[in-house]
Amino acid sequence: MARSLRIQFPGAFYHITCRGIERRKIFMDDKDRSRFFVLLTGSLEIYQVVLNAYIMMTNHFHLLIQTKKANCSEFMRHFNICYTGWFNWRHNRCGNLYQGRYKAYLVDADNYLLGSIKVSSFE
Repeated sequence: MARSLRIQFPGAFYHITCRGIERRKIFMDDKDRSRFFVLLTGSLEIYQVVLNAYIMMTNHFHLLIQTKKANCSEFMRHFNICYTGWFNWRHNRCGNLYQGRYKAYLVDADNYLLGSIKVSSFE
């Protein structure tokens, strides 16, 4: 079965998530997290992508991005290849770092983001 096509258009918001293969760690220490962010920053600049939020967990990450061009796939391909290559070199390993391809959820800014916020009353 063929992979489904990703919806891409200029100005789109995406919630990106990517997990380590077999749920293994993709960050062993602060040096990995620091290099991840340096490589992410470089990829954001190259592909003119805006980072609105991110979180780095031990075995996965989440990004909330906006693409100025319709280039989410190119951005993620570049970024994931760069980090995987560096991680493999640093930890003397080879092969896939991530489990499958990354997940990209197209965000309807009005509903997707606000729907996940729970309002508390302090009265």
